[in-house]
Amino acid sequence: VRLVESGGGLVQPEGSLSLTCAASGFTFSSSAMKWYRQAPGKEREWVASITRSGGTTNYADSMKGRFTISRDNAKNTVYLQMNSLKPEDTAMYYCNARIYFNDYWGQGTQVTVSS
Repeated sequence: VRLVESGGGLVQPEGSLSLTCAASGFTFSSSAMKWYRQAPGKEREWVASITRSGGTTNYADSMKGRFTISRDNAKNTVYLQMNSLKPEDTAMYYCNARIYFNDYWGQGTQVTVSS
């Protein structure tokens, strides 16, 4: 199983970023996918989830209305569109797949929101 995140960077408050997670090594269309994030000195927190088909999505309360998770099963890729970014969104963002009760993680991509 391999998960590779990309798309992070430095953005000003109220800006936008689009994160990508490229998956391989498993049947992507059979796995729900999630995004998590971890800020310095804080625990990793769940951001958003998407079902296998992409038909259902869920978000942490602080991300609702600003973040959108989506997936392309033909490309084995899951996305996180982040709008109206705030300084408190600064964190390392991780892609997650749970396969047969095992959690798999990418290396993360850093998002920094600062003026």
